[in-house]
Amino acid sequence: MPRDTRHNSRAITEGFERAPARAMLKAIGFTDEDLSKPLIGVANTWTETMPCNFHLRRLAEKVKEGIRAAGGTPMEFNTISVSDGVTMGTEGMRASLVSREVIADSIELMCRGHMFDAVVTLVGCDKTIPAAAMAVLRLNLPSLILYGGSIAPGCYQGKDVTVQDMFEAVGAVAAGKMSREALAEIENVACPGAGACGGQYTANTMALAIEMLGLAPVGYATIPAEDARKDAASVTAGQLIMDVLQRDARPRDVVTRSSFDNAIAAVAATGGSTNAVLHLLALAGEMGVPLALKDFDEVSRRTSLLADLKPGGRFTAVDMDRAGGVPLLAQRLIAGGFMDGSARTIEGRTWAEYSASASEPAGQRVIRPLSEPIRSTGGLVILHGNLAPEGCVVKMSGHERSHHRGPAWVFDREEDAFAAVKERRIQPGAVVVIRYEGPRGGPGMREMLGVTAALVGQGLGDSVALLTDGRFSGATRGLMVGHVAPEAAVGGPLAAVRDGDIITIDVEARQLSVDLTAEQLAERLRGFRPPPPRYTSGVFAKYAALVSSASEGAMTRPPQPEPTSQAPSAERRKVAAVP
Repeated sequence: MPRDTRHNSRAITEGFERAPARAMLKAIGFTDEDLSKPLIGVANTWTETMPCNFHLRRLAEKVKEGIRAAGGTPMEFNTISVSDGVTMGTEGMRASLVSREVIADSIELMCRGHMFDAVVTLVGCDKTIPAAAMAVLRLNLPSLILYGGSIAPGCYQGKDVTVQDMFEAVGAVAAGKMSREALAEIENVACPGAGACGGQYTANTMALAIEMLGLAPVGYATIPAEDARKDAASVTAGQLIMDVLQRDARPRDVVTRSSFDNAIAAVAATGGSTNAVLHLLALAGEMGVPLALKDFDEVSRRTSLLADLKPGGRFTAVDMDRAGGVPLLAQRLIAGGFMDGSARTIEGRTWAEYSASASEPAGQRVIRPLSEPIRSTGGLVILHGNLAPEGCVVKMSGHERSHHRGPAWVFDREEDAFAAVKERRIQPGAVVVIRYEGPRGGPGMREMLGVTAALVGQGLGDSVALLTDGRFSGATRGLMVGHVAPEAAVGGPLAAVRDGDIITIDVEARQLSVDLTAEQLAERLRGFRPPPPRYTSGVFAKYAALVSSASEGAMTRPPQPEPTSQAPSAERRKVAAVP
């Protein structure tokens, strides 16, 4: 019996009692013929506030062209998008991670409200990608996630530059190592057009992860934003969603526990952003798939770092596309035993099949051969210890030192730390601690690229470490420890640290510790009271009330009823039992 490709939309468009709905849809140009076909939601995260998503209107038209050609009726709608790069270092950056939940909720609401038969999501910047994946996993409709692609690198004095170079140049100016005139020259060339930031930063990392999970057409994401191939690939993707609908292929039929391991391996092998840890935990949480921080460390330990990509390496995302892209990377991962080639994608083929057809240009050095890895283990490392009982995340892209011991310089917000860096008060050997910037305490877990890049720009990248319950941008490099959990705002051990305390970061031992005994930590935390909330109403206050720990993906959850007994909550027991 043929599948009903109008399995949802019939309830909206069919029958005499639906005449009012049809009348409203005809008011904007839909015909009876249009409404007799499957309705395909096209969720567009276009915005005029950043280059990452600026071209998605153009791509949406191509996707809709493909849908119509294949017998469907597309209906486009918008959601929000907040730029990490534009808001970095400001109060506006608090909105970034919060926006992930709002985007996911809005896509879910539109698809449930308008009863689409399938959905295509067009994404670009960091949070739109995991947000779209969260939504399609909740909905479990036939779906595709289409990433707008990378921006082309700029060129300064004959070298490729990206927005990462801009942030580091700010630190160089503050240190007197670069003139303001040179800074303006780089500013004018660093971002030459539309597309997401051009290294293996968060957007390109998450686009790769989503592809490895099986939720995107293989090879679509690595086509650069302004490459002529992108338009043709978007038409093909519009046709593909109709095939996905006909086959009734659902995201939860494709994404398995093995798919998550494949995604983690790909991130680890490319030196990808630590934000992938946060987002993949959230996606697993949406599905009820067991995934924990230790799983990231285990997969990364057994996966070689193969891609020489910025921020730690030499090449950009555009270079990776030219070097053979995702199919070649998958070929390497499968051959090395790092990836399950039997896992499938939404297109119905296995990764082993895709990798068999990979092509490799002669002499490419972006994706290393298995015999010449950048390092024998991957770029994601999870630490635990008396400062992070639930864990924290470090990115090792092959160039960072693996051990640091030094005195804490403690700041209760990012702006204070950046001011200290700008004024050149941070000394070599320091561990810069930025706390109360976690999911709840921030709220919103701001990224610290302004601080980390300024340290690198001042030449302190090899002698200073940074520790925070906030996040780092995918463009961050150096020994930087983020996602420290539990966060300071809920009484995590980071709240007990004082200036001058000696902190040890030991990557090989997977340890993060402060030279205090359990008794000393407990004494300092006794009677702990968090700072007053920065927001007491509106979206930030709601987010702070509902968000979970970074170690669980910083997902928002419905409030739980207060326990009837006087026993302390699980979270308070956990914090009280600091080792």
